[in-house]
Amino acid sequence: MNFLDYVAEQQRLVDHELDRLIPSEKTPPEVIHQAMRYSLFAGGKRIRPILCLAAAGTVSESAPGAEVAACALECIHTYSLIHDDLPALDNDDLRRGRPTCHKQFGEAIAILAGDALLTVAFELLSRAGGVDDSRKAWLIGELSTASGTVGGMIGGQVADLEGERQPPTAELLERIHRAKTGALLRASVRMGAICAGAASDQMQALTCYGEHIGLAFQIVDDILDVERSSAELGKTAGKDAAQHKITFPAVYGLAESHRMAKQECESALRAVEPFGDRAQRLREVAGLIVQRTK
Repeated sequence: MNFLDYVAEQQRLVDHELDRLIPSEKTPPEVIHQAMRYSLFAGGKRIRPILCLAAAGTVSESAPGAEVAACALECIHTYSLIHDDLPALDNDDLRRGRPTCHKQFGEAIAILAGDALLTVAFELLSRAGGVDDSRKAWLIGELSTASGTVGGMIGGQVADLEGERQPPTAELLERIHRAKTGALLRASVRMGAICAGAASDQMQALTCYGEHIGLAFQIVDDILDVERSSAELGKTAGKDAAQHKITFPAVYGLAESHRMAKQECESALRAVEPFGDRAQRLREVAGLIVQRTK
């Protein structure tokens, strides 16, 4: 199977599982489930779930709970986007090519939809079939740490907010993005490895891959915000500069940012060399992350 077919297959798998696991739009209270599903099924690339499943497949053909872990990751990611778009944060009207959740359902329901997706992510992990209790606890700990305040997504978001209108420095930039974006991407790889029963050396290699690919992802995101239009991105372009955010182009310039993204990708590829052909999908995902146009 070629890589594009693989990506499409994994996206369908994740969407099918999310549709099965998340309450239907007719489940009371209907409006909250409508809002959750509106944002979940808005056409996301499913990069985090694909990383989770690819990492699991790199370690073993058997990885109980990997599909549920992939769905939990997507729930956390989507919750963060809903809240990021709120007027109190980035105040954005467009996400994935259509109105943001708060524009469609109102601010109160959007806040609750994000809260609900955050909550259901851990509920899914707690009920993952075929996963023993110690591994469930490890998965829950991994996801909560990556989403949290110390070196996790929320901590990174706080640093990002506080960094607005501050002088853009390399130190602050790295601190923001290793937490805000990188932590959840690294956790995606690690959670797949946990489900597959990775040995310590395998976990170390995959963690290294996740760290480098997480940074590459954010560098490319920052580049695209400068180089692409809102129509191409499916979200508001030029927002980072307008809000005086600390980004890789702001600190290093576009040419150096392109070079750094390529360098981080190459470091990620070196990290999974010990897996040989088994890491082919992870190599291809790394290429997708660096070469994407939205």
